[in-house]
Amino acid sequence: MDTNSRHLFTVLLLAWLLPRTSSISYENCGRSTQCTYIVRVCPPPSFYTDKNPMNLENWYRSFLPPRMATSKPESPFIYTYRETILGFAVNLTVDEVEFVKKKEGVLRVFQDNILPLLTTHTPDFLGLRPNGGAWNTLGMGEGTIIGLLDTGIDFAHTSFDDDGMTSPPAKWRGSCKPTPEPPVDDDGHGTHTASTAAGMFVKDASVLGNGNGTAAGMAPHAHLAMYRVCNKGSCHGSDVLAGMEAAIADGVDILSISLGGGPKPFHEDIVAIGAFSAMQKGIFVSHSAGNLGPKPSTISSEAPWVLTVGASTMDRQMKATVKLGDGRSFVGESAYQPSNLGSTPLVCTLDGSGNVSGKVVASEVLAGSQVEFGQAMKDAGSAGLIILGIEDSGHTTFAEAHVLPASYLNSPDGAVIRQYIKNSEKPTASIIFNGTSLGITPAPVVAYFSSRGPSKASPGILKPDIIGPGVNVIAAWPFKVGPKSVDKQDKMFNAISGTSMSTPHLSGIAAVIKSAHRDWSPAAVKSAIMTTTYVVDDNGKPLLDENLNPAGYFSIGAGHVNPSQAINPGLVYDINAEQYIRYLCGLGYTDTEVEIITHQKDACAKGGKISEAELNYPSVAVSASVGKLVVNIGQSPMLEMRGHPTLWILTCPRKLRLLWHQQR
Repeated sequence: MDTNSRHLFTVLLLAWLLPRTSSISYENCGRSTQCTYIVRVCPPPSFYTDKNPMNLENWYRSFLPPRMATSKPESPFIYTYRETILGFAVNLTVDEVEFVKKKEGVLRVFQDNILPLLTTHTPDFLGLRPNGGAWNTLGMGEGTIIGLLDTGIDFAHTSFDDDGMTSPPAKWRGSCKPTPEPPVDDDGHGTHTASTAAGMFVKDASVLGNGNGTAAGMAPHAHLAMYRVCNKGSCHGSDVLAGMEAAIADGVDILSISLGGGPKPFHEDIVAIGAFSAMQKGIFVSHSAGNLGPKPSTISSEAPWVLTVGASTMDRQMKATVKLGDGRSFVGESAYQPSNLGSTPLVCTLDGSGNVSGKVVASEVLAGSQVEFGQAMKDAGSAGLIILGIEDSGHTTFAEAHVLPASYLNSPDGAVIRQYIKNSEKPTASIIFNGTSLGITPAPVVAYFSSRGPSKASPGILKPDIIGPGVNVIAAWPFKVGPKSVDKQDKMFNAISGTSMSTPHLSGIAAVIKSAHRDWSPAAVKSAIMTTTYVVDDNGKPLLDENLNPAGYFSIGAGHVNPSQAINPGLVYDINAEQYIRYLCGLGYTDTEVEIITHQKDACAKGGKISEAELNYPSVAVSASVGKLVVNIGQSPMLEMRGHPTLWILTCPRKLRLLWHQQR
């Protein structure tokens, strides 16, 4: 692509990924075994006057063991960092790690870890339409750059067509030219998230003919920069940090991160540390909450300087109805809808028979892919598949591109199927395919897998921040799906689920807001999104969780994203880096730990501290009286405090009117 291309495919070349994994251990680090470590160091004495990369690398070499410190001209480093942290990634033995830790100027040594990877209808469901709503008022993200850390991208996909796009912004410092090793997506995850954030309009998009419509990302006219930091579902922390390093240096506006591990203190969380540096440079960071729900305190992205995104359903269903031999019917889902499957013997794979030939198999899928499980059943001669929702999944259902007649039933219906098989001498089932239906209620509903608060790292900050569409999201895909004889379309799309899918929705929405408000800080954009949500469904009733009970705030955060309102919030809660630092001091972090996160030396001794409640955050998780500072960015707005029906809020004064622009 030339410099007039709409998408900026920058390549973070990680050619060492595959060969490295064969020789470097990530679990058992013995005295003679090398593992990868990230070393966080203090700046050299002359850093703020001399930022020559070679001088910085020489400084980093001073922390290495003797065998490595003089290994010129070959570099001993996997990566060197300067934008996200001051430090480097390197392979060391356990003894060498102890040597490095004792060097003056070393703040912390992190062992590298693996972070797991965590649409045709969603724009319309969110009120984004070419002839109305946020797109009509603010545009479609023109002039903004969304950086994604993911598995790469199929840049030849029609969703990334660049016809009619403007040149990249002058601020862009990366490359738009093809490289010898482009960030090809061998997984599909990156292509899907990229098109969700900023895919171009594609008519007649569908998954095997279902969910048909016009596909589009949230910010179709934004530019995309893809940083391939993951390979076949696994992402090493050192690679992720290197991707953030490149994105900051390149000049992205939005950073979309659909990966993450478990909860960690901020000074041990590489993504949170890198995101703080991005925030300091004016970059908005959107990060997936995680897929460990519905258990409490499972949020993988807890830092208040990032937008933590949970997942919800939408009002679309690809119906696949299961009818039992006794006449009872249950509506499930499947994106593959062949001819109806007539009455067929029904077995449960847990009964030990092992004989599935010519039968419909009913089973949970506890590990691996549903589609792969279906392929195994098909290879064994099965006529069809009924996937039974696991016990804690509630009413959440998934519509995947199966390879044989199949239906995914929710957990309560799955329990009935198990009981029917157990009590019937000759159980049978048929599967009837009813196509795609819109307007399904209730919607949105919290997805069962969406990670929940409260936050372990900072219980006084309500997490997740927000929820958005993350179930059965249709977006671009680099491979054919379904049975080989069925999908003959050139336009390849797939429906997948996860907070990985909800995150790029919010990244694209943030790009639309940033495009219209160039001077807004990341905290201001975040505030606009969080303070304009809705907490009731399409029937005007409180949002529900996967069990169809009223969803708590540790499930939905501020509520469900509402792009049409976020474009003009009236008031914003703004936060700068200095206030975040005082908040960290208030949490009890030491000066060294705060320096690891923020690059500020002796910050707590110099700047004081504030409590979590005093952080000027758009939401609060506290039972107390708190003060908040709002800034008028509209025209004489009236402040209205909203909360859950079970939450009592008293404001003082009862009404607040700000009369002039920028009044605080």
